[in-house]
Amino acid sequence: MTEHPLVAAVKPLVDAMGAELLGPEQAEQDDVVLAWEGEDVLAVRLPQLSESLDHILAAMERRHGMPLSGLDRKSKQEIVRILEARGAFSVRHGVETVAGALGVSRFTVYNYLNRETALSREKSSGNG
Repeated sequence: MTEHPLVAAVKPLVDAMGAELLGPEQAEQDDVVLAWEGEDVLAVRLPQLSESLDHILAAMERRHGMPLSGLDRKSKQEIVRILEARGAFSVRHGVETVAGALGVSRFTVYNYLNRETALSREKSSGNG
């Protein structure tokens, strides 16, 4: 059996989110069922937010080719900026999870976040 074009189209996105592809008959209430030309083709089971954060951190480690704790300070600050933009710190224990992955304290993560807020204010006021 060949893979349906919709499956091929959404699989990279589903994988990047850490979600799971299922047959439409396996869908539960919170799953997203996708149809093609009026026929249910697949269901997507979205991960819990905390699982998504772990998945994002693992993807960042793969992209950098090393544990995030081994990166320099500037790279860690950039990772915190990216994670903040993706909503990582709205997840319960998000700061603790990120701090652990970066090999820094929660206080350091908060400092990185405050630094980004200050830089954003400077740029918006025309001083940056």
